[in-house]
Amino acid sequence: MGEVNIWNAVQVAEIHSSEIPSSPLTVDNSLPLPDMKPCIVRLCKDLFKQWSNLDDSDFSLETVSGGITNLLLKVSVREEKRNIVNLTVRLYGPNTEYVINRERELQAIPYLSAAGFGAKLLGVFGNGMVQSFINARTLTPSGKHLEDEICSKAAKT
Repeated sequence: MGEVNIWNAVQVAEIHSSEIPSSPLTVDNSLPLPDMKPCIVRLCKDLFKQWSNLDDSDFSLETVSGGITNLLLKVSVREEKRNIVNLTVRLYGPNTEYVINRERELQAIPYLSAAGFGAKLLGVFGNGMVQSFINARTLTPSGKHLEDEICSKAAKT
């Protein structure tokens, strides 16, 4: 990954922040995944109008591990041209608004993603957000062997 001009990232974030779609819909994160699917599909169709005519069977869901305070869902959408788009739907955990200032989080994410950190914010809704999907895995203690390599690379930058 090359250098990022932080001032350019700020400009990019400010331009794109106003374009992020929002929906008043909420999703009950206590539902089992099969019961949650129609709510997630409705949410995606509301946020992303280009998908409003897709059949519900064009959407698939699976849980993603690694969320500490949120329920993370990978949503795969088979578009009309048959290409697959993957998204992450983050459903806020119960009472996390007492620990995390969600308004500040939503203000920070566009700047971080424009600077190359983390997933891109694609939409917001009543109790969560939709972000680009990053195909990765959470670092665990068994991945500790990477620590020296990561520290070495960080020291060089």
